[in-house]
Amino acid sequence: MATMNVSLPNPMKDWVETQVKSGQYGNASDYVRDLIRRDQQDREQIKLLQQAISNGVKSGISDRSMLDILKEARKTANTIE
Repeated sequence: MATMNVSLPNPMKDWVETQVKSGQYGNASDYVRDLIRRDQQDREQIKLLQQAISNGVKSGISDRSMLDILKEARKTANTIE
C-alpha cells in the first residue's frame, strides 16, 4: 500500500480525529479511504446519470403521451424487482 501525506487545516484535522474517536474508523487513514470510496461511487453514479440524460436527449422528441411513457416505465420497474 502506498503512503501519501496530506496537509489539513486545523478544523479539518480536528474533524477527522473526532470521526476516529467516535469508533466508526480505526484511524485517520481508514476515514480518508472511506471518503475516497464514497467519492468514487458518487462519481460513477453521476457518470451513469449523465449518460442516461445524454441518451435521452439524443433519442429526440417522443410522439407518445406522458401517460403512455409512465405506464411503460412502471411496467419496466415491476419486471426489474
